[in-house]
Amino acid sequence: MAIRIKKDGTEQSGLVDDDVIQPFRLEKSNVRGRMVRLGPVLAEIMGKHDYPPPVSALLSEVLTLALLLSGMLKYEGVFSLQIKGDGAIRTLVADVTGKGEVRAYAGFDEAAVKKAAKRKKDLDNHYYHLLGKGYMAFTVDAGGYEHSYQGIVELTGSSIVDAAQHYFTQSEQIKTSFTLAVHPQDGQWRTGGIMIQQMPDEDAGKNMDDEPDLEDWTRAVMLLSTCREGELLSPVLASADVLYRLFHEDGVRIYSPTHVRFKCRCTRARVVEILRTIPQAEIEDICEKEGHVSIKCEFCSEDYRFTAAELKNVYKGKKT
Repeated sequence: MAIRIKKDGTEQSGLVDDDVIQPFRLEKSNVRGRMVRLGPVLAEIMGKHDYPPPVSALLSEVLTLALLLSGMLKYEGVFSLQIKGDGAIRTLVADVTGKGEVRAYAGFDEAAVKKAAKRKKDLDNHYYHLLGKGYMAFTVDAGGYEHSYQGIVELTGSSIVDAAQHYFTQSEQIKTSFTLAVHPQDGQWRTGGIMIQQMPDEDAGKNMDDEPDLEDWTRAVMLLSTCREGELLSPVLASADVLYRLFHEDGVRIYSPTHVRFKCRCTRARVVEILRTIPQAEIEDICEKEGHVSIKCEFCSEDYRFTAAELKNVYKGKKT
């Protein structure tokens, strides 16, 4: 059990809400936001890989940011956040479905990561320098019901959050601000993050740049900046309590959370479709040398193996 602090200052026992996306609104303004906490789900994802600490730190940050941004989904679909760089860590990918199903993976040069991390032990930006030069891409896949959307921004600033902040500053009309923390606790990675946005005023005749709205936004950003890393990551402090501590003077309305869980969408049938895009002679050559063909899912590390007989059925269009 954990101890939660109620609004009247008294204590109550209850389970802390790990692995959730918690939407909220500040009632005295047009500021809305989401808070994300990851614990067991993050441990499950990292447990499927043997990533070095710098890679785990950056991937944890990307996954948390993807969950914060997944509120862009207003329908059943998939939100993806991808980073491509020319450094020791080449790829970071995380995606989230409208049901809160998450997965993530990293691509990197292990020797280069160890060498660079040893040369510069930079914990302040969670090894952001290991990405080198590159870009961040946000993709919303509506699942065939709506048009897809993609935004791309150059990797700038001193952290992944800085790059995301730059995107919203340059490319979006909605004011957005983030705070995010990533840290291993008791041998497992934990993350916490809050994103706030100033939504359009419901009064169509009111300009978003009017002074009252600007004051509300400036105040919300200032309050968000007071959030400590320990509050974001604490395993004994619920999301609602963190939000109340930060914004209680402006009135915090908490909405129903979305519970997050790990789920990979890979299947043997999808792997078969991938195999059919590769020339048959090339695949058969690999099979002859190795005795089988193996394709490993980058997200969950599931290993799909095909014998020579199964490969023949693949190219004949039969079920394997």
